[in-house]
Amino acid sequence: MKYIENNEKEEGCVFCNAQAREDGAANLIIFRGQRAFVILNLYPYTSGHLMVIPFKHVATLEELDSSTRAEMMELASQCMTVLRKTHNPQAFNMGANIGEAAGAGVPGHVHIHIVPRWGGDTNFMSSLGETRVLPESLEDTYKRVREGFESGQ
Repeated sequence: MKYIENNEKEEGCVFCNAQAREDGAANLIIFRGQRAFVILNLYPYTSGHLMVIPFKHVATLEELDSSTRAEMMELASQCMTVLRKTHNPQAFNMGANIGEAAGAGVPGHVHIHIVPRWGGDTNFMSSLGETRVLPESLEDTYKRVREGFESGQ
């Protein structure tokens, strides 16, 4: 119920705020690289929905230097490797919604989504009820994926 009832609006950029906090299940950061980090999506489409986010607060990929863009792609690849081991998905959606008109929930801080997918993971609850049903808690997903990154999977 805490998840559902939380209607507090966070001040500032949620990604900048998260990276300023100590890593753990509270801020959902899975891994920190040199120029970007991996975080569990607080409002996931499926279990294991991760995002790769640059430390630098910019709205578009072209505002980043090539080293940051390269690290983001390497982290996205690492996310898929870890998720294959921890969640055994059949496929992935990967992409970025850049700008509000494209559906970006945080339009000022560019990020890449990595969404594990399984056949039949969209059911009547998602399609008709506009509700997502996740088979595990965010805390359990965080623990599994964090352990996957730590073990070098």
